[in-house]
Amino acid sequence: MLIVVCYDISDDNRRTRLYKRMLGYGTPVQRSVFECDLRPAELDRLRRMLRRLVDPRTDCLRLYGLCEQCTRRIEVLAGAPRETPPDFLIV
Repeated sequence: MLIVVCYDISDDNRRTRLYKRMLGYGTPVQRSVFECDLRPAELDRLRRMLRRLVDPRTDCLRLYGLCEQCTRRIEVLAGAPRETPPDFLIV
């Protein structure tokens, strides 16, 4: 499932830590926006990590889950095209 993570973190150190940790989950498409193709277990890990890093009193963080039909309608008007995961995974 495609998850779009958007955040506004007030503290520079926390924001930098969160950005670096997010690189392990998805692709940055803007400074504070990531697209993440995740399985349910990965999404659970992401949520736990985010809850540890954000301060709910001062920060804003949103996760938007997009269905398969919605992801086919994503339009990129400028910037790098969306990376789509392969249809198969070789382990």
